[in-house]
Amino acid sequence: MDPARSRSPSGRERFRDVTSDLRRVAGPGLGVDGAPAAIAITPILSARYRTRDFERIGAAAPGARIVTVSVEGLADGPLDDVEVLLRGWLAADAFDRLLGRAPRLAWVHSASAGVERVLTPASRERGLVITNARGVFSRPIAEYVLMMILAVSRRLPQLLELQRERTWQPLEGVELRDVTVGIVGLGSIGRAVGALATAFGCRVIATRRRTDAGTGPVEAGGDAGVAGGDAGVAGGDAGGGTGEAGQAIAEADDERPLGEVMLDRVFGPEGLPDLLAQADFVVLAAPLTPETENMINDESLGHVKRSAWLINVARGRLVDERALVRALREGRLGGAILDAFRDEPLPPSSPLYDLPNVIITPHTSWSSGRVLDRSVELFCDNLRRYAAGGPLLNVVDPQIGY
Repeated sequence: MDPARSRSPSGRERFRDVTSDLRRVAGPGLGVDGAPAAIAITPILSARYRTRDFERIGAAAPGARIVTVSVEGLADGPLDDVEVLLRGWLAADAFDRLLGRAPRLAWVHSASAGVERVLTPASRERGLVITNARGVFSRPIAEYVLMMILAVSRRLPQLLELQRERTWQPLEGVELRDVTVGIVGLGSIGRAVGALATAFGCRVIATRRRTDAGTGPVEAGGDAGVAGGDAGVAGGDAGGGTGEAGQAIAEADDERPLGEVMLDRVFGPEGLPDLLAQADFVVLAAPLTPETENMINDESLGHVKRSAWLINVARGRLVDERALVRALREGRLGGAILDAFRDEPLPPSSPLYDLPNVIITPHTSWSSGRVLDRSVELFCDNLRRYAAGGPLLNVVDPQIGY
C-alpha cells in the first residue's frame, strides 16, 4: 500500500458538499411544540412493536396520535392528519393508496436502507422528504460477510462435509492477509465490511459512485446520515459511525466503533471489471437503482477469477441469476453466498439450491437483537429534529435513489 495516501474527507465535509441542494427539513408539525399531529407506523423488521417502542415514539413526539397500519395498508384510525410515516413492510401499491388518504403527509422514514419501494411516482410527485435506515444494519451485515469469508477461506463447508462422511482429511486454508476483498458500494455497510476486513489484514478495494474520497484510511461510519453515499440495504443498510446518524445510533446502542478501512484502490462505476478481476471475494453492498440493476451479468462475470466468491448482502436484482447459475455450473466462478434474491422467498424450484458451491441464507444478514432498538432510536432522533424544524438525518436524494 502507498503510505502517502491521503485521508478521505470527513463525513461532515461530504455532508456539506453533497446535500446542500436537498430539501432536508419537513417540520415543524401541527401538534404540540412542533411535533406531528399524527404518526402512522407499519410493521418493521419482521418484529412486533414493543410497549417501550411506542413509549419512546410518544416521548419524542408528545401529544402525537399514533395510527398503526397493516402490511396490506389497513389503518386502525383516520389518516387525514398524519404528517409522518414510519414505513416498514408495506407493498408499493398499498403505500400509494395510503398517500392518497394522508394529504398532510410530509415525511416518510423507511425502516430499511433500500428505498426503491418508497420512491414511487406518487411519492416523487408529492415531493415528500424521505429518510432511510442507513446506520442501523451495518454491523450485523459486516459480521455476516466476515463470517462467510472466514468460512470459505478456512474450508469450513468442505470440513463439514468430511465430518458427515466420517473422513479424517486435513485441508489447507488461506490466511486473510493473502485475500483481496472487493466491495461494490462504499456506503455505511460497505465501509463496515471494509473495517472488519482491514482488521483481519485483508487487502480492500472498492467501487463507489463518487471517487473523490480517494484511498487510504476511512472511518467505518464515515458519512452515515449523508445522502449521496453509496448506502445499500437491509437488505441494506448500516451500524454506527462518525456521522450524526451513526453517532446517535452508537450512543443508543453503546457500541464501540468498528475502526478504519484501509482502501488500497477506489474505482468509479466504470472500474467494476478491474475490481472483479482482482477480488477473491466480491461483496455487493450497492443500492438498487436503474444503473445497478443486473450489474452482475454474463459480461461482468467474464472478468472474475475462477476461484472468486460472490457475496450478495444488498438486493437480489443486482444479480442476473441465470447468468450467475451458468457461471457457477461452468466453473467460471468459485462460489456464491447469497442473502438476497430477485424473488423472495426463494422458490423451492430455484436451481441455486442444487449447486454445491452456493450458500443460501433467507435474507437474514441484517438480523440481530439490537437492530429494532437502533431503528426506533434513529426515528425518534429525527422526530425531535422534525419538531424543532431542523434538518433530518439520512435524507434520500430521489434523483440518485439513495
